[in-house]
Amino acid sequence: MINKIFPGLYKLEIPLPGNPLKTINSYLIKGEGKNLLIDTGMNRPECKKAFDQAVQELSVDLHKTDILITNFHADHVGLISYLKSSDSRIYGSEADTKMLNFFTASNGSQYWNDLAAFAVQNGFLEGKQAIISHPGFKYSGPDNVEFEIVEDGLTIEIGGFSLKCILTPGHTRGHLCLYDADKQVLFSGDHILADITPNIALFASTYNPLQDYLQSLDKVYDLAVKLTLPSHRSIIYDHQERIMELKKHHQLRCQEIIRMLEYGPANAYDIASMMTWDLKYYQWDEFPLPQKWFAIGEVIAHLKYLNEKGEVLKYDGDGVTLFSL
Repeated sequence: MINKIFPGLYKLEIPLPGNPLKTINSYLIKGEGKNLLIDTGMNRPECKKAFDQAVQELSVDLHKTDILITNFHADHVGLISYLKSSDSRIYGSEADTKMLNFFTASNGSQYWNDLAAFAVQNGFLEGKQAIISHPGFKYSGPDNVEFEIVEDGLTIEIGGFSLKCILTPGHTRGHLCLYDADKQVLFSGDHILADITPNIALFASTYNPLQDYLQSLDKVYDLAVKLTLPSHRSIIYDHQERIMELKKHHQLRCQEIIRMLEYGPANAYDIASMMTWDLKYYQWDEFPLPQKWFAIGEVIAHLKYLNEKGEVLKYDGDGVTLFSL
């Protein structure tokens, strides 16, 4: 589906069949000399078909089209190789493009093995099986891509837009938002979503994504914004109100985890199985493996945040990481 937001700016709703996200919103800025496509969809036939139709309907010349990715996840990068031309410039942050090309170059074997091992260490014994059905494993792009690295504060002038690139780590370590101060438009990627909460997950021990995310929310809070264009679901008309809702959500998540730990030490898998999730499944055993994966990643991120705040203890429990108050 194509929606014209205002002259020269289009929202392309690209289907993600069988995925709880339902669609990804790719944005196309049409200019006289150059176009800019923001995010691409997954590397799967349904996404290709939707883009083929959009390119034809909007008379887009891909040889005059650059691509920018807001983060390295498969629903944002999967079709870069399919859509780019020899004349395209491909923009992305240093952290996310490095990660993307790392696991693309090695077919992802080491990357995914490390993630699976970390999941098992946190009590998710089906971690390796979950990888096989993970959308990032199945639908990422096939080729190594040469990126132009976007630094925080860089401005991209295209199609009448003056887009300031804002690094907003949290959902990924190099997540990008784009902001046009004159038009008061924020392309928020997966940083601010309206109908769902961005997945803030951790499958490593080297950083604190929830802390990064909360700080990144503060980074964009005071911007003068009339229209926030997210990567999924509805357009947002009051980004400050939504930011406060997202902060409250994570505060409640932390409180829920602490209440569970009042009953004694537990690993991340056990905690995730007892938490409340806004999904159509009634029991944890009904969750598909990919949804268990995302849930456990969120729990680990919150546990890391609480541990570094000194509210939760972390220790080894005979090969499985345990947490307690």
